Amino acid sequence: MPQPKHRKIAVIGYRSVGKSSLTIQFVEGQFVDSYDPTIENTFNKLVNVNGQDFNLQLVDTAGQDEYSIFHQSHSMDIHGYVLVYSVTSNKRVPTVLVGNKKDLHMERVIKPEEGKKLADSWGAAFMESSAKENETAVELFKRIILEMEKADGNAPPEEKKCALM
Repeated sequence: MPQPKHRKIAVIGYRSVGKSSLTIQFVEGQFVDSYDPTIENTFNKLVNVNGQDFNLQLVDTAGQDEYSIFHQSHSMDIHGYVLVYSVTSNKRVPTVLVGNKKDLHMERVIKPEEGKKLADSWGAAFMESSAKENETAVELFKRIILEMEKADGNAPPEEKKCALM
């Protein structure tokens, strides 16, 4: 019998969208109606998928404003992410999809148009960058701040552009 594969999954999203409720329902088979807001919890569960056992480590992340939505521990050895939102709120999750390593021209397998199409389908902003060549690194983080401000209703008025003829 093959050994179980280890998989670490981060469950992320805004506060009060039900990250903990989904995780506890999966792990313990029960719905917890009320509980203290999560700072961060880790759960383990053995699951069989297609005849293969998986030892899952679920990181139920903090969604409170005073905590980071994506702490460093949520990116260490993570195999996958579950992004949770509430269907009772139309608050948009500010997202910027970034295609990095733009400098590796000969190794490119994803066209910019494909990244843009995916970002558009998510309602996300899109950029390509090269950390190596310091291309758009600053702009990327400024862009996510602007996206967060827009989601909070604090977007600056768009600049009026005029053309001289």
